Amino acid sequence: MKAIVYHGPHDVRTEEVADPTPRDSDAAVVKVALCGICGSDLHIYDGHGFSKDVGFCVGHEAVGEVVEVGSQVRSYAVGDRVLLPASVGCNSCAPCRRGVVFLCENGRTGCYGVSGSLQGSQAEAVAVPFADANLLRIPHDMSDDAALLLTDNAPTAWIGARRARISPGQSVAVIGLGPVGLFSVMAAQVMGAARVYGIDLVESRRELAASLGAIPVDPADATNTIMSHAGALPDVVLEAVGLDQTITSAINLVRPGGCVSVVGVNQNMDFSFPMLAAQIKNLEFIISLCSVQYELPALMPLVTSGRLDPAMVITHRMELTEGADAYALFASRDHGVTKVVLDPSR
Repeated sequence: MKAIVYHGPHDVRTEEVADPTPRDSDAAVVKVALCGICGSDLHIYDGHGFSKDVGFCVGHEAVGEVVEVGSQVRSYAVGDRVLLPASVGCNSCAPCRRGVVFLCENGRTGCYGVSGSLQGSQAEAVAVPFADANLLRIPHDMSDDAALLLTDNAPTAWIGARRARISPGQSVAVIGLGPVGLFSVMAAQVMGAARVYGIDLVESRRELAASLGAIPVDPADATNTIMSHAGALPDVVLEAVGLDQTITSAINLVRPGGCVSVVGVNQNMDFSFPMLAAQIKNLEFIISLCSVQYELPALMPLVTSGRLDPAMVITHRMELTEGADAYALFASRDHGVTKVVLDPSR
């Protein structure tokens, strides 16, 4: 089959690789209908990956059709239309049975396509371990586009907003307006925020946030802009980038007594946390890694009812064979790119 394989910084190639097979009797294989490139994939692409491995298939966002199941798979059958939560857990410990797979007590938590230990989903097919825990049937009235965004981007935004306990009437600022940031805008609105500010260096992304009802803000003068608009700093800041400077900016931007919620991935083990500034402000600081399975029961009805429209963030569609060009485009942030979706059938 064809798959996008990581060979080193800025070197991804669509290649022929071995077809996946179920690892165990409780695993499955899914033929991929659509897969996406996530902002986290750019960490790997830029050479700041989550392991030193090379030669593995990347990607952790996919929807498709079950084509093979192990003898112990109980909840799914060949022909089922499914999405693959990016987070992977076992199907036996108490946290995984609740959906909180990143608290797996058996040490079987993980994510597709971040190392050679679990091949990714930017491919024509993908092997799914512990299938009963790591697949979800797609409602018949939900599009593949919408389901694809529920594999990671929307749930990641949702957990950041949920854990910040956004309440009606609050003001919220979102730093970073990629797919997760745009969903953060939508999540804050669904939770009752009176005003939402969208902050990003890229003008086209600020415009997209404005189309959702957010107030676009240039990060160069965010504090003064928000103060002149509302006379007060935001109650909550949702950080969806993960850079040292954006996390620090979130802490500086929120009002005294407010909450900063970080879902952007930061790998700097020496991050200099501005402890005194946070303490003087009496801040609440929350940082999350999303167990997708846990967030989906709240998100699925919001999508099927039309309250949330995940597919609106998709800006580019490309073939799987164009993997190298797709990564380069997404990394450039040019041409209005926000979300790139790949079609393995083309």
